[in-house]
Amino acid sequence: MSKQILRDSLAVRRLLEVNPSDLKDDVIAINRVTKVVKGGKNLSFSALVVVGDSHGHAGFGMGKAREVPMAIKKGIEQAKKNLIRLNLKGTSIPHQVLGRYGSAQVLLKPASEGTGVIAGGPVRKVMQVAGIHNVLTKSLGTSNPHNVVKATFAALLSLKDVAQVAETRSKTVDEIRGRSPKQNGPTPGAESNA
Repeated sequence: MSKQILRDSLAVRRLLEVNPSDLKDDVIAINRVTKVVKGGKNLSFSALVVVGDSHGHAGFGMGKAREVPMAIKKGIEQAKKNLIRLNLKGTSIPHQVLGRYGSAQVLLKPASEGTGVIAGGPVRKVMQVAGIHNVLTKSLGTSNPHNVVKATFAALLSLKDVAQVAETRSKTVDEIRGRSPKQNGPTPGAESNA
């Protein structure tokens, strides 16, 4: 997914019915920024934050301020504006997907129940706030937390459920799953004698 497509998909403000009290936030990275000016050095902090309700809604944001708590607060406010709904399958993801942003690549694979979140650093925090409890991940390329988070969200945005795939292919959900219409009906000779 290119940077422009990711920017456009996050720029569309979708009002989601998410209870603000259900939202959990997690700080991924805090960076100290120094700007050299005529009178000396101006010190400020930038914070990268993810927000989610553990039920398939997540967002990320960045805030800058002179103090760390203010930077985190600004990041949380921006993350709440960028909340997106994710297509999940139970406590995992429906299919394998690779998200790209810059030189960061994040591979997400569905996992069976009880596997847990096999992820490191920024990807783990995104999975936890999104409510994905069983997933295998691999972060490839750069380890810059900003690009890794954006690559993770690019991967999560490209997840499709069966109904979407069936609609784009002009097929039914059963045809996509590989079932013939005969398999769905009652099997002959299976009627119970009541």
